[in-house]
Amino acid sequence: MTLYVLLGPTAVGKTELALQMAEKLGSPILNCDSRQIYRGMEIGTAAPTKEQMQRVRHYFVGTHDIGSYYSAAQYEQDVLSLVKELSEEHQSLLLSGGSMMYLDAVCNGIDDIPSVDAEVRETLRNRLLGGEIDKMRSELRLLDPDYYQTADTRNPKRVVHALEVCYTSGRPYSSFLTKERKPRPFSVVKIGLRRERQELFDRINKRVDGMMKAGMLDEARRLYPFRKENALNTVGYKELFRYLDGEWKLPFAIEKIKKNTRDYAKKQMTWFAHDNTIQWFHPDEPSIMKVVL
Repeated sequence: MTLYVLLGPTAVGKTELALQMAEKLGSPILNCDSRQIYRGMEIGTAAPTKEQMQRVRHYFVGTHDIGSYYSAAQYEQDVLSLVKELSEEHQSLLLSGGSMMYLDAVCNGIDDIPSVDAEVRETLRNRLLGGEIDKMRSELRLLDPDYYQTADTRNPKRVVHALEVCYTSGRPYSSFLTKERKPRPFSVVKIGLRRERQELFDRINKRVDGMMKAGMLDEARRLYPFRKENALNTVGYKELFRYLDGEWKLPFAIEKIKKNTRDYAKKQMTWFAHDNTIQWFHPDEPSIMKVVL
């Protein structure tokens, strides 16, 4: 069985090409966007439309509530289980998205991190919601200085998860990070999409404008009561919440969304550049469809 993986930075043009590839393969689309998994964030995450999901069956779109906990490790297990089930009737499947850690978890496996005690998770979650993130960063620096030096500690999710493991296991989180590649019962073919930087940035700017016209501000208003949930620690919503808080003017918030989205796209491309197994194409290249046998 072959798992085709269509990847690339945000706004590069994965959605339409994924539909075409899935139709050629006779495959559903396994979504690999860590935010499209949540319900109620359709505009801000550029989730597939109802028409697109009627055209090709999608998995992992709108399956979880905003406040529910979900991780790359859970995604890995869910995808592997689904692939095993679908392989009984499909010789090829398509996974499409740009969430770097989720892609890596499926293709290479994720380290065997011990299950986190529910009470520990709830305690740390309440502390995070209570505004103790700076204190929690200090605790992580003491408990696991190696991880603290390399982790993106600006991301509260990284800090909280590392502390969850430290407190549950009594060991540093970094001691579980072996990065050993795990065997898979399928072959992986990675297809990457890329555009010239300015072309991609122009698409990002236009997409943000399109989201705003489509009602993203109203969507952010509906989600505002849940703004401290990790799912909403996401470009687009974070900036609009600051507008709703009265900190920023709306035009400034929109420009910040564009800039932060461009920065995220650069981070994605830097991550993907280290993977020499990716076959790269411009989305408009006709030859790209030849990769899908």
